[in-house]
Amino acid sequence: MSELGELLEVAESLAARGQPMALATVVATRGSTYRRAGARLLVPPEGEPIGNISGGCLEGDVARIGREVIAAGAPRLVEFDMTADDDAVWGYGLGCNGAIELFVEPTTGALESVGALRSGQGACLVIPLSGPDLGVHRLETDGAAAAALRDGTPRVEEVDGERVYYEPLVPPLRLLVCGAGHDAIPLVRQASELGWHVVVVDVRKALLTAERFPGAAEFTSPDPAVAAEALAPDERTAVILMNHNYLRDIAYLRSFLQTPLDYLGVLGPRGRTEQMLAEIGAPEAIARLHAPAGLDIGADGPEEVAHAIIAEILAVTRRREGRPLRDRGGPIHEPG
Repeated sequence: MSELGELLEVAESLAARGQPMALATVVATRGSTYRRAGARLLVPPEGEPIGNISGGCLEGDVARIGREVIAAGAPRLVEFDMTADDDAVWGYGLGCNGAIELFVEPTTGALESVGALRSGQGACLVIPLSGPDLGVHRLETDGAAAAALRDGTPRVEEVDGERVYYEPLVPPLRLLVCGAGHDAIPLVRQASELGWHVVVVDVRKALLTAERFPGAAEFTSPDPAVAAEALAPDERTAVILMNHNYLRDIAYLRSFLQTPLDYLGVLGPRGRTEQMLAEIGAPEAIARLHAPAGLDIGADGPEEVAHAIIAEILAVTRRREGRPLRDRGGPIHEPG
């Protein structure tokens, strides 16, 4: 289960039992930070918090603040500034030298956020961080909300002299795994653990079972020649072709080439893909394919190959190059 999925499940379980909670959301960051805006920590009335906002450095302090917020029944905006080079900062034991701002909500606000995260996809969650409407939730699609939805990035904006948090609620990445062979099993599992909506596609219906692919959200078996028409991929869809059957792969490839995919990967040697494209009559399309699929990490075996493919899909959809972080000149995450 993904981190967000676990957080939502626990919050709903606490609510069903009538127990209070607090929800801490990273609303802004500056400098080098472990998590970006949108990361959350759920604080139950007792026990360990659920989620991750700093890799373990701040969770204890935020849990304490969360329980104070539960007791007070009022939201609170708090900042942890680790940019100073002094003992107070290093006393946190932090590995990052940045600042994060957290909005901590008591039970009512926490459940409103949870409800929005569960059902508000396609809109922007808007929460005033100051002023008379502090902590009031709403869903919007216009103005600053539209800008956040376009680039998928949470942000804080100033509106009429008040600070307002905008978080786009976009559906999870949809991954179409075309091929239900043995090597697809770890790929489907790893992708589903990230919270992706994984669809396993194969004409061999006997292989399309929840026992074989427990993390899959859907199974389908369209004719490969019309797979794109049947599955209607969009810009938040990634497709990986891994049939080990030349005729099926070439049919899938011909079908998906005309779609607006961010990522279309093909397992197997580059020469095999070039041959398929030559038969299709589109040799130039090799430039926009990811073939062979996956980052060059020396992967060997289905588990490692799945890691390489997942990492490449993340890099492509996040507009990154997949190079070592040590070679990155700026912060790991863009300012939020």
